[in-house]
Amino acid sequence: MYQPIKNSSSQFIPIRDQRYHVRTWGNKESLKHHKPLVLLHGWMDVAASFQFMVDALKIDRFIIAPDWRGFGLTKSIDSRTRPVDHYLFADYLGDLDFLLDHYFQDEPIELVGHSMGGNISMIYSGVRPQRIHKLINLEGFGMASTTPSQAANRYAKWMDEIKELHKGNINLKPYKNLADVAQRLIKNNPRISPDKAEWLAGHWAQEDLDGAWHILGEAAHKVSSVHLYRADETSEIHNGISAPVLCVTAEEDSLQKWWGKSYKIEEFYERMKVVKDIRYHELANTGHMLHHDQPLALAKLIENFLQNNL
Repeated sequence: MYQPIKNSSSQFIPIRDQRYHVRTWGNKESLKHHKPLVLLHGWMDVAASFQFMVDALKIDRFIIAPDWRGFGLTKSIDSRTRPVDHYLFADYLGDLDFLLDHYFQDEPIELVGHSMGGNISMIYSGVRPQRIHKLINLEGFGMASTTPSQAANRYAKWMDEIKELHKGNINLKPYKNLADVAQRLIKNNPRISPDKAEWLAGHWAQEDLDGAWHILGEAAHKVSSVHLYRADETSEIHNGISAPVLCVTAEEDSLQKWWGKSYKIEEFYERMKVVKDIRYHELANTGHMLHHDQPLALAKLIENFLQNNL
């Protein structure tokens, strides 16, 4: 099994009625020399997913990475409260704002977001530009454009899916053992090595009293968003980003895999033209989970950017 080089600690912070789990690396003494580094994971992932990349960083930094609400070890403060039946994107922005207040007050940070975390990072940086010193977007593409004419069908789909969730028809598959969880991670990303998959499986899932293993993510995350994705609105927000941005994409075209012809990488680059200071890097031999596939190369790229060498 993979053996972490840099040990992390877990903290639980009360944020907006959530008992937020935050993984931390390093110590605050490093803040005398380097700005804090905040890592935001993607959909159906956890903060521990960044361990391999953190291990590859050469410079000692104080790093925090939360488990988003409904993922990992973040739970409602009131244990009697059942999980919600849908999640709103805006809540992630609110949670991040509270999280930064708690750890850093008004101190500008360096922000890294992967996939959904990359989308959150980009929007947050446009809304709160004064809080972001540098921004690194890992495969955070946003979504295909929508039109107002799609709204009625989207509301109907959302209501139908909530009903299916409450009937128990939308759920996450349990696994017999930890080895099966690791195999699921490998199926999701064939590039991840077995030792990393085995280690991550123990943070990505949890064993119940009957011995079954369950992914640490709420099934309600599978319910479609009630809100359409407004590409024009998002571009206006991105236009407000003042920090330098590094956009890292995988060699494998994730958009082609997810969206086909409805949203292509060329459209993403066109959208990004509103960002005032942005540079791009395609990381060789990687898929969407590039922080698993090439953690050494990614860590070097990030540090070069943060040290103004890129």
